[in-house]
Amino acid sequence: MLDPDRPRGIASALAEFAADTSLVSAPDVLGLFRRVAATVPAYGAFLAERGIDPDAVRTLDAFRELPLTDKESYHHRYPLAERCRDGRPADLDIVAVSSGSSGRPTLWPRSVLDELHIARRFEQIFADAFRAAERSTLAVVCFPLGTWVGGLFTAGCVRLLSAKGYPVTVVAPGNKPEEILRVLPELAPGFDQTVLLGYPPFLKDVIDTGAASGLDWRRYAVRLVLAGEVFSEEWRDVVGRRVGLSDPVRDTASLYGTADAGVLGNETPLSITVRRFFAARPDAAREVFGDARLPTLVQYDPGSRYFEEHEGTLVFTGDSGVPLIRYHIADEGGVIPHDEMLRICADHGFDPVAAAGTDSRGLPFVYVFGRSLFTVSYFGANIYPENVTVGLEQPGVHDWVSGRFVLETVEDEAHDRQLRITVERAPGKDGDPGLVARSVRDQLRRLNSEFANYVPEERQLPEVRLRDFGDPEYFPPGVKHRYTRG
Repeated sequence: MLDPDRPRGIASALAEFAADTSLVSAPDVLGLFRRVAATVPAYGAFLAERGIDPDAVRTLDAFRELPLTDKESYHHRYPLAERCRDGRPADLDIVAVSSGSSGRPTLWPRSVLDELHIARRFEQIFADAFRAAERSTLAVVCFPLGTWVGGLFTAGCVRLLSAKGYPVTVVAPGNKPEEILRVLPELAPGFDQTVLLGYPPFLKDVIDTGAASGLDWRRYAVRLVLAGEVFSEEWRDVVGRRVGLSDPVRDTASLYGTADAGVLGNETPLSITVRRFFAARPDAAREVFGDARLPTLVQYDPGSRYFEEHEGTLVFTGDSGVPLIRYHIADEGGVIPHDEMLRICADHGFDPVAAAGTDSRGLPFVYVFGRSLFTVSYFGANIYPENVTVGLEQPGVHDWVSGRFVLETVEDEAHDRQLRITVERAPGKDGDPGLVARSVRDQLRRLNSEFANYVPEERQLPEVRLRDFGDPEYFPPGVKHRYTRG
């Protein structure tokens, strides 16, 4: 039956969103826990089965002792309706589907009210970095459209900025390069700036394809919003030069997001400044982040998404269509409070607030490496795609490769293991696979101490194979790319 209370609730929430200028929520993780325990049947049952009385959880220390939830112990055990507030999925107006890369696909319903939390993260980027309050902005959504969370969810959140009064217009061609390049020259000249939102390798393909066809990206004051993958600062600079970015720190931003809960955190000028400092100092980065890889580094609103670190992986709590309490997302990473990050930087002789010109609202930091299954083992060394990416972004290489590759270990005719990298050429380009192999080897030696110390020197040069752009076996168009093969 028609629910007359729903439009009133949405109108009230939209009015509150429109009046909010802080972009930061008041933390109340214990209050959220009590509401979920009382109104979400599945979570109430989850606690009861473990003999936990929600009323006894009165402190953050007690909250941190609660059992973790994940897809196996929670989502795959309880029906969808029982995981929704009041057991009513019909109260939610859209459903996204996770990719199923680590198991069977999972359904994630949500409502426009759930999007308001996430719209604040987009607002932080558009307002603080892109100055969209004073610049007319064309937002081009290049994430896939359909049941996946990226496209429709991003379009919905950015449209909420327009509803709040920002001069932002959304067009959503999805991940169709020909459609993006068809509509952009028609629309972009009418705006002060154009924001492309999509996965890093896909946007690079679009940029390269457009440039090859004679499109002058510099005419459109391009900004980039990226998500889904860790990329290097070399990549940011390379792509930035191709579209004419004047300030990569303020003209780009990466989102840390999932189908499970939308956007969890976002890059800010401050977090990018910190990351670029440590990118140039691998030893210091290893000391701070505990790994040879450079993670994605974002800031988050603890009143919207409450993070914890568990044995080197991330756990978060947040409200949504399917509320999540101490949800183990299995991403490798950690949490660093705002003031602690500034102290760490000061210990290394660096003032990131002065360098960035902002403290980005004093928000804490979370760093993310991604999931450990996206690696290959070679002579006992874990080889990460992030290390290989840096090799492809060196001078003499980056001009003729797309940035996509597949990393795998294979046996040669003598049954010895060989590190193989299949690299995609940029559209209409060709180059020297030997140059790629040497560049990747040199960066692996510099960035990956396991590789430098575990792999015999005579086995360090990888085998590099080149494939055409869009090769259907390794680089099929329209599919989220996987950088490793078992």
